[in-house]
Amino acid sequence: MTPEDRLARRRWFAILAARFAGFAGAVFGLVLVARAEAFAPKLLGVAIVLSAMAVIAIVPPALAHRWRTPPE
Repeated sequence: MTPEDRLARRRWFAILAARFAGFAGAVFGLVLVARAEAFAPKLLGVAIVLSAMAVIAIVPPALAHRWRTPPE
């Protein structure tokens, strides 16, 4: 395996890790919303879900754009 292939694999895993971190944050926020009885923890859970959805939508495409191979 060439060094370029290793770098590409590491970058791909980094993009996947960003997606999984966003998913885990969204699940955590949903659990917090479902189990909280007071308003403040529910509001915090909603904020966590929204920020996790933003991470899922913004970070992986931004990393892919940053690491895109330049046209020859």
